[in-house]
Amino acid sequence: MVSISITVILIAVILIALIFALSNGLHDASSVVATCIVSGAAMPKQAIGIASIFGMIGSILGGSAVADTISKIIDLPVNTSMLTILLAAIMGAVIWNLVTWRLGLPSSSTHALIGGIIGSVWVSSGYKHILWGWNELIGGQYQLTGIVKVVAGLIISPMLGFIIAFILQKVTRLLLRNAKFTLNNSLNKLQLGIAAALAYSHGANDTQKIIGIITLALMAGKGIAINTAPLWVRIAGGLVMFIGTMLGGWTIMRTIGRGIFKIRVIHSVNSQLASSGSLLLATFIGAPVSTTHVVVGSVMGVGAADEYKMVHWGVAKEIILAWFITIPLSAVVSALIYSLTNFIFKVI
Repeated sequence: MVSISITVILIAVILIALIFALSNGLHDASSVVATCIVSGAAMPKQAIGIASIFGMIGSILGGSAVADTISKIIDLPVNTSMLTILLAAIMGAVIWNLVTWRLGLPSSSTHALIGGIIGSVWVSSGYKHILWGWNELIGGQYQLTGIVKVVAGLIISPMLGFIIAFILQKVTRLLLRNAKFTLNNSLNKLQLGIAAALAYSHGANDTQKIIGIITLALMAGKGIAINTAPLWVRIAGGLVMFIGTMLGGWTIMRTIGRGIFKIRVIHSVNSQLASSGSLLLATFIGAPVSTTHVVVGSVMGVGAADEYKMVHWGVAKEIILAWFITIPLSAVVSALIYSLTNFIFKVI
């Protein structure tokens, strides 16, 4: 067995966490700009530039409600043994993110991270140390907690995006039935502002997840209580997310922008409005949701409202299947990684 210091493990957790933020930028940020690019509102570099900048602003200014939720889904003493658990959890999520990104599947980074945490905690300490939230529900409590709160947010958010987008598409189609084609010029300008709001929402929600993990790691490694995530953690998370967004996930953009439904200008506007509203609401209540889920749900919503027969439901089914298998598979990967690292290394 190879001895390794706490400091090395702590640095490794932070670095892998930032790599996760990078993969999240590649993955979920691709969905932020997909409809905007496909509809012709902006050139790819322009759209990605807007998404990168406003996503970083959201990372820094988006509060800490989501980070608090992530840090409260496990019941373990915050000590050095937690570091290897967090390391395995994030590595499992990163591996799944990179595999699905390479395949062009718009999978969920949030699912991957939650699965990674479940797998590493379960194999290291037992399932009882995962705060599932069942007792709170059975006991008549109305406040969702733990994994139940996370999963509820992951399920409800794309449904909400679908419903809002469906209604918006029906209403705008009625109101603009006699509009001239030149209206698209104004709608394209409007899209840039909406895309900025959506990018801000993405940064505020998605980056907080990794900020929560890094803050937990700092507490475990240094043995001190931290009430609020340090500013450098927020800046680092936002900067890495910025880089990931700039690199872009072109295959995922094509899947969302063209693979589900033929997006036109009004579809993109309504989809972005529904997505940004859903994400802002989730961030406000502290629910860690998937930007990809919400955007895909909204794209299906505008498609179903306009020409439901033209929606490629087969593609949607493949995406939904990826959503369902992400948590168990990333959990298995992180469990294997924890078992391997615990066998090889001894923390001193």
